Amino acid sequence: MSLPGAAPGGSLLRAAAPAPGRGLRSWTALALCAAVIVGELLWFLLDLPRRALVSDAAATVVAGIAAAYCLRVARRHPSALRTFWRLLAVTMALAAAGRAIWTVARLTGDGLPHTPLIATIFIAGICAGTGALLSFLSAPDSAIGRTRILLDGVIVALALVPISWLIALRDVTGSSLADPLRSLALVYPMLDLVQLTVLVAISSGSRVRWPALSLIGASLAVRALADTVYVSLNVRDDYVAGHLIDVCWPLSYLLIAVATRYPAPVRLDDADDNVERLLAARWRTAVPYLLVGGSIVATLVARQVAGSSPAIVFWSSLGLLAALAIRQRLVARENRQLAARMRGLAHQDPLTGLPNRLAFNRELQRHVRHRRPVTVLLLDLDGFKQVNDRFGHATGDQLLTAVAERMRHALDGEGVLARVGGDEFAVLVDGVREHDPELIARRLLAALGPAGPDDDIAGHCTASIGIAAYGPQHSGQADLLRDADIAMYAAKEAGKSAYRVCTPALRRQAVSRAELIADLRRALAEGGQLELAYQPIVAVGTGAMSGAEALVRWRHPRHGLLGPDRFLPLAEEIGLIVAVDRWVLREACRAAAGWQELAPGLTVAVNISPANLRRPGLAADVAEVVRDTGLAPAALTLELTETALIDGTETVLERLRQLRATGVRIAIDDFGTGYSSLSYLHRIPATELKIDQSFVARLGGADPQAYATVAMVSKLAAAFDLVVVAEGVETEEQHRAVAEIGCPHGQGYRYGRPATLAQLRSSLRTAQASA
Repeated sequence: MSLPGAAPGGSLLRAAAPAPGRGLRSWTALALCAAVIVGELLWFLLDLPRRALVSDAAATVVAGIAAAYCLRVARRHPSALRTFWRLLAVTMALAAAGRAIWTVARLTGDGLPHTPLIATIFIAGICAGTGALLSFLSAPDSAIGRTRILLDGVIVALALVPISWLIALRDVTGSSLADPLRSLALVYPMLDLVQLTVLVAISSGSRVRWPALSLIGASLAVRALADTVYVSLNVRDDYVAGHLIDVCWPLSYLLIAVATRYPAPVRLDDADDNVERLLAARWRTAVPYLLVGGSIVATLVARQVAGSSPAIVFWSSLGLLAALAIRQRLVARENRQLAARMRGLAHQDPLTGLPNRLAFNRELQRHVRHRRPVTVLLLDLDGFKQVNDRFGHATGDQLLTAVAERMRHALDGEGVLARVGGDEFAVLVDGVREHDPELIARRLLAALGPAGPDDDIAGHCTASIGIAAYGPQHSGQADLLRDADIAMYAAKEAGKSAYRVCTPALRRQAVSRAELIADLRRALAEGGQLELAYQPIVAVGTGAMSGAEALVRWRHPRHGLLGPDRFLPLAEEIGLIVAVDRWVLREACRAAAGWQELAPGLTVAVNISPANLRRPGLAADVAEVVRDTGLAPAALTLELTETALIDGTETVLERLRQLRATGVRIAIDDFGTGYSSLSYLHRIPATELKIDQSFVARLGGADPQAYATVAMVSKLAAAFDLVVVAEGVETEEQHRAVAEIGCPHGQGYRYGRPATLAQLRSSLRTAQASA
């Protein structure tokens, strides 16, 4: 049998590596023990003289070596296992000491030395072994749980007494058991059964296999067999020291010594919080009762055979009833504790320890049901997804824990804080108490700011907070939570790291937003409403058009022509941005393939969203589109925002390499607005760099820093062999500044406004005719 161990706290446990040469000496000692046992067996089979002395010496030597092994491994194993091994060392030491005293008493006395001292030592050793099992990592943490497991063993042992009497002991005469110390030997098999039952109980809810415990279980089984046979022979006066069964005792000690050679489990489950473990292996609850039925039948048969209940059967039955009654009380108490614990866990977030959504909703429902004034603050972390994507979920969990602790501290008991989603928190503020929800919101936002120069939590996450107070306009808690959600989205749209209170105007905006989302879904499903405009990209020196950027527009049936800022954020939020990107890519490539006859080599630039960039099938889609439309891959430029590129990991870089392998060009759009890093310019396989219009807009005025910035970026791009495009060139002064700096390409109203495909083709025909 094997035991998965579960260390409190879910800590990693690793065994220390043995020192050079120590392992060889250890295995040599084990080989010596095995040789002693084999020699003892051969001695008995050959019927050589002084068998009793050989038996005693073998058991003493092997038990002593096993004690030394257990003591040494206790120093090398993690602290959570040291008590276990130390108690096993005590068990082996007592076995060796008891056997040594037994040998001396036997050699100096007459017959088998059943003395109080020897009986005390042997029983103390068994008790120490039981204590070792109860101290093991997967044993219950509570005294009630350990007592229940111990009672399971007692019940099994007592239930087997009537059965044993009926099968093996009923023919034993009363005189055979007249010696109380000799009769005490009957206790040994019972205690062995207690230990075996404890071992089964502590191993039944475990997952990680540990061979060491299997060997310990085998040792207990061998010793139980030896003790049972010894008692059976002893009460019949058939046992003689040096009997063949004597080999089993040193063999059981050797198995424990071998068990010390296995390292501690690499990982142990959490024994405190693993509710699944507490509920697993329900069959072990029934183990003590499996033999009770057989015990009842054996008791009735024994009464019929003997004419009355033998004393040993009578007292064991009374003890069995008492143990069952105590166990039932303990089980009932343990079940109550477990039920209370499960109720607590059902209402608690396991990561942060805060109340969860269920607990929050119950508390809010209680306020609404009794029409108590209450305010809800709904808080969503800004940029949390990027933390998970860039640094991993473990870092995300640490951030959530830190955020929860800061907000709990900031509330200072003025509201009920709960974690209601992945990165969503909620605060319930009782309106009966005079707390200002907006003041609480400001304190929460301030709590997420940097606490000192070395605190970077604010660099990873800010928060948006929506506030809604319960009023007559709410029919229930769902309406109240909806209003808090509306206000939270308004805070996000306001630039994040802000709070907003829900107002009737915000509700109307939310309704309009919902309608716009439904219209966008319909527009993509039915088609015919999206259209493209093309803004020229020109050579600054000559003014000749070198390409055009495709810009999507939505011709809404009621609202007219909508710019991308009105619907692309919505598309990204509801998961439609990939569908929009696909439509834009195909339409732009089809248009560019058509204008090649007018302007061969004229490129088209298409924006790709961050969500689409992370999609595995992007490169295949691009290759299919250029193939189907007949556009040369080099005539297509995919524009990717700087933020989308730096938020990625190796996955994004691999996606970019796949895109470049198709032959298309890659442009870094809005350069300078994100975290501009030379290291990522080295790694990204880009071909173009577009200077953000916020820098170009300051050119032509009295801003030498703007001029220096654009010049520096141009030189940087040239060093990386990137084509530079200056965005947002609107005035003649900006054009002259861009030309002086040496930017080869420009884009903006100075060179042309976004136009329809027909208008663009007309311009190309005019340019072709004048050439």
